[in-house]
Amino acid sequence: MPQPSASRRTPGRPPRISREAIIGTARRIVEEEGVHRLTMRRLATEVGSTPMALYHHVRDKEELLVLLLDDYAVRALRRPELPADPRERVVAAATAIHEALAACPWIVEVLTADDLMSKSALWFVEQLVSGLVEGGLSLDEAVHGYRAIWYYTAGEIVVRRTAARRRAEDDRRTYREEVFSGLDPEELPRLAQAADRWAPLTAEDTYRDGLKALVEGLLAGR
Repeated sequence: MPQPSASRRTPGRPPRISREAIIGTARRIVEEEGVHRLTMRRLATEVGSTPMALYHHVRDKEELLVLLLDDYAVRALRRPELPADPRERVVAAATAIHEALAACPWIVEVLTADDLMSKSALWFVEQLVSGLVEGGLSLDEAVHGYRAIWYYTAGEIVVRRTAARRRAEDDRRTYREEVFSGLDPEELPRLAQAADRWAPLTAEDTYRDGLKALVEGLLAGR
């Protein structure tokens, strides 16, 4: 009499996968290779499944990116103790955003599309807008102010990341260094004067100083 098998599985049927496994694998791909290398087909291969099976958990790549944003916000975004002074509160909230995103710059690439966001991170946006309103701006002006701070923050991270990647891939003298070494002091006196120090000066981390100047400018005379 035949014995019943211990377990039966339909031949060719892909293994069951969890949303946690999908997010974890997607995070590894974007951290190691970049957002552009993340596709549903690639992800399915990595988790040992099929694209069709993934769609039972994630609607499309856009939803997957939102899940990655929320995952990072929950794991890495820490709400700081905020000062009572609205100017200082804006600086503290923006600095916390900058520190979190600088540690995971691929997220900036996703966020700069300007249509995806993490609901978990909206607390920080609320603090920025609220601080600007309490600093004397109208709500509309505060939203514009938030946008200026965000553009400054995202731009600073993108430029630094691109420069670091460029230096890591090629340590030869840059085109900018070649140009600056031959500046005409009569045509460009200030740049020529700073030419030999331009690279180290522009490589310094001045984010917080620039942020404070931006906030002071937004709230000047308020």
